[in-house]
Amino acid sequence: MPRGLVYPMEVSKDRLTAATFEELAVPLFDQLYNFAHWLTQDRSEAEDLVQETYAKALRGFSSFQVGTNFRAWIYRILRNTFLTSRTGLKANVPLDFDETSEPSSGLETPETVLIERAQQRIVQETMAELPVNFREILILCEVEEMSYQEIAEALAVPIGTVMSRLSRARRALRDRLRQKLQGETNG
Repeated sequence: MPRGLVYPMEVSKDRLTAATFEELAVPLFDQLYNFAHWLTQDRSEAEDLVQETYAKALRGFSSFQVGTNFRAWIYRILRNTFLTSRTGLKANVPLDFDETSEPSSGLETPETVLIERAQQRIVQETMAELPVNFREILILCEVEEMSYQEIAEALAVPIGTVMSRLSRARRALRDRLRQKLQGETNG
């Protein structure tokens, strides 16, 4: 899948059609749903959020700037739709992990599977403790593998803010994980 989905400059705004929208938007459905599910913690709510995002994006497609990053544009719509639907964001939005994934060591034994899942649970719990702006930027960078530029466009912040927020988020996650792991070995 192309990373940025930047639409070619030679297409005029008059030619931005529903078919063009479909061509750009449909390949992003699974990624948008995963991000929505991570934000909402609820499948039904995530489906509604993605549906509303697509409806808003289609209605506003004429405002899409030809030659810019469509992926970042639609992520920003999803994020803004989520934020405006909430009053007092929940502080514990967990990170979903695929429970069917294989352990990274390659040697699958009951013990390694158990260790892997325990580590995922600890990371998930620790992520849930981070402020939303830290969780959000970690998901976009580490899970969605967006570039700094794409994240900046999706969050409507300068690229320097992305880099500093990502650095602070990683440090906060690392520090909290270290505290939890030291607490488990000492307790």
